[in-house]
Amino acid sequence: MRHLTSLALVLLLAACAPQPAATSASTIDAQASVPESLGDLSWTKGGMVAAANPYAVEAGLEVLRNGGNAIDAAIAVHAVLGLVEPESSGIGGGAFLVYYDRGADRITVFDGRETAPAAATADLFAKDGKTMDFITAWQSGRSVGVPGQIALYKAAHEAGGQADWASLFDPAIRLAEDGFKVSPKLAEILASERLRAAIRLDDNPVTAAYFYPDGKPLAAGFVRTNPAYAATLAAIAEEGPSAFYTGSIAAEIVAATNDGPDGGSMTLDDLQNYKVAVREPVCGELQSGYKICSAPPPSSGGIAQNLIMGLYDYLKPADTPETDESLYLKAFVDAQRLAYADRDHYVADADFVTVPTAELIDPAYIRARAKEVFAPDAKSYPGDPGIVLGKEPMRQMWGEDTTTPGAGTTHISIIDLDGNAVAMTATVEAAFGSSRMAGGFLLNNELTDFALTPTKGGKPVANAPAAGKRPRSSMSPTLVFDKGGDLFMVTGSPGGNSIIAYVSKTLVGVLEWGKTAQEAAALPNVIARGDKVAVEVDVEGGPEAAQALRDMGYTVEERTGENSGLHLIVVRDKGLEGGADPRREGVALPIR
Repeated sequence: MRHLTSLALVLLLAACAPQPAATSASTIDAQASVPESLGDLSWTKGGMVAAANPYAVEAGLEVLRNGGNAIDAAIAVHAVLGLVEPESSGIGGGAFLVYYDRGADRITVFDGRETAPAAATADLFAKDGKTMDFITAWQSGRSVGVPGQIALYKAAHEAGGQADWASLFDPAIRLAEDGFKVSPKLAEILASERLRAAIRLDDNPVTAAYFYPDGKPLAAGFVRTNPAYAATLAAIAEEGPSAFYTGSIAAEIVAATNDGPDGGSMTLDDLQNYKVAVREPVCGELQSGYKICSAPPPSSGGIAQNLIMGLYDYLKPADTPETDESLYLKAFVDAQRLAYADRDHYVADADFVTVPTAELIDPAYIRARAKEVFAPDAKSYPGDPGIVLGKEPMRQMWGEDTTTPGAGTTHISIIDLDGNAVAMTATVEAAFGSSRMAGGFLLNNELTDFALTPTKGGKPVANAPAAGKRPRSSMSPTLVFDKGGDLFMVTGSPGGNSIIAYVSKTLVGVLEWGKTAQEAAALPNVIARGDKVAVEVDVEGGPEAAQALRDMGYTVEERTGENSGLHLIVVRDKGLEGGADPRREGVALPIR
């Protein structure tokens, strides 16, 4: 594997953005990481939790220290995140959880994606004969999907958890009752006049009182309690998911959803009838022998990550001393453009529409698709795996995609003391979801992840709304296994449709460019979706990468304030190596 050091191309740098202090020493002495009497003796790498807030990471480590496993820790971590990072996720939203059971050598995907109410139709976001704009749809009750997070907790815990269910909520309940210090990130978002005008939390008396006490945004360091959230979690801890999906909490959810403006149609029956879908992962193998596994549709993870990395395999230049290093960056950009075009066209809820999952990651299709690289100034278009593989044509099934996703999401990576692993990406969709609150938590606006306009060019759009349907997601909770079949990497990120690019950056960074976990997280983001290549230019080397792409003929959009929140763990010979995105407040910490 070649270690590239060009200062002109940031994605090929050996030295990246400064590392957070909490994760700078990311390789851990394995023996020092495993407390006596804990863990499977055949696993000597230790345990680690990587997530978006130190409170949440400590909750997960507490569970592991007390004998819980990766599933148990993920529940505790996320319950805390819903309190301290409400702009990103919470129990009013949903998630995809990819679980690796090392003892059984089995991967299971728990799909806790929100669903459309039974009364939803394809024209869910039509008003007065016109399609709602995204902001109006986002703030409407029509945007709220039936939350899947609590049902996911329970389904995963019943399948593989080992700690007492009720105990998993103790850290979050304590923090909600005693108070947590508001983080700089949360305070900054609440204080932004631009975001305040869009999010409109202060339009609602409940959210206004919580986030803007005395009319002023919560300040960093302010100790915020949330007794309503504590009471909700206490009920769930005692009664299980029925406390959430029936009774007074469910009634609050329905009332908040159906209230104006533009109220939704959710009913108590919609909540009571919610079911987690337990699915097989989508896995593909690279020419190097690494296997990439992620969530299946309606998640984009398994398809998109395998497409990008499989295409990169064919597009990367020969590795010689004379090779122009800009060609490695070009290969990554071209792989993204091809994969995004396919993902945008084909991926939706496979329980409702035909998604050619196996065909899109078939090596023969990937090899053929790699020959269709778009010219830097050309419009992107989807491929047709049906024609390539000698089947019926597939591209004309669907009209051009019209989806406009948001970015209110978080990611958790965990490896426990037995070597089991969880990659869970959770969301409320846009920042603060629908800005509607019930039971001390925010409700999602996940249904705006559907295509707001259900047809294009006279054809239905694959990701159009329908009753009971799950909207397409960019979430890519991902596990990587080495050529011997051993767990090698756990990764994922928030970031709307840019999630796909963010996560693939860690894959190419670690698997191809020889980066550490932290270096891969810190690499500037390059998002090549559609006809422009977005390049993060407010980090070291970003402007040089943007210029290199312009020199190759690409239309470059310079970006600042990228919204990635990568949390990853890499299994090395000496132990676990953690990475936490320096753009957010997360940490990656070992169990001690």
